Amino acid sequence: MNKVLLAFAAISILATYASGQTGKRRAVKTGTSNGIFSPAIVTGDLIYTSGQIGIDPKTSQLPDGFEAQLEQVFKNLTTVLEASGSDIDHVVKATVFLADMNDYNKLNELYPKKFKGDPPARTCVQVARLPRDARVEIEVVAVLK
Repeated sequence: MNKVLLAFAAISILATYASGQTGKRRAVKTGTSNGIFSPAIVTGDLIYTSGQIGIDPKTSQLPDGFEAQLEQVFKNLTTVLEASGSDIDHVVKATVFLADMNDYNKLNELYPKKFKGDPPARTCVQVARLPRDARVEIEVVAVLK
């Protein structure tokens, strides 16, 4: 049993070393964080953002309508990614949370326009409710520039 645990530990350490992930991570500061969570975490060459809703940081309000909220979500993601050392075109995976799946077609129309070239891999789900009754929330994983 001890040999199995020792082998597992050795494999885990080697896998961590080989992937370049040394366990170091840093929280990203954007000036708009509420202190409850980090807007993003950088570990290795990857950036993991927290979900962004369409709150305008200047007014602390959600704009009216799905399209306006989606536009602000991408502005917020851009701010977080740039503070992290990346940008929207380095996103490799996005998870989209919709308050209403009836917005799915509009999302599919507008979403690809936010990226140069092929958009990243994406998951989209409907949820029961989003913070502040937002209509859309997006979190992403990106690589550093």
